[in-house]
Amino acid sequence: MLLITSNKTKQLLHIRYLGPVQLKDFQHGQEDLVAQLKELSPGFRLLADFSQMESMGLDCRPALGRMMDLIGQAGVDLVVRVIPEPGRDIGMNILALFHYRRRPRAVTCESMVEAARLLGLL
Repeated sequence: MLLITSNKTKQLLHIRYLGPVQLKDFQHGQEDLVAQLKELSPGFRLLADFSQMESMGLDCRPALGRMMDLIGQAGVDLVVRVIPEPGRDIGMNILALFHYRRRPRAVTCESMVEAARLLGLL
């Protein structure tokens, strides 16, 4: 499952990956993403929380790439990823090279608390 929200005041897009993430989750989530991106201005920040993700099939990578393309085209400036265990990283740095043309700054955190501090939310 994907939960996609935004906070216009804080210029923050938040995507949470929950449980076993499947291709259908990306298909449903793309509409939410497009709607949320309309609320944000270029220079916004992305908080991608993978802490509750159990798995993601390889068939999801093209859809994940399309979402990253949309986020990059909308003008993301900072990408903060929450990945509690480095072994659970699904190759986000490699995907970012192909899908974020403007090369936003990217930081990986082990917890939401660490990410929130980095984003100035705490």
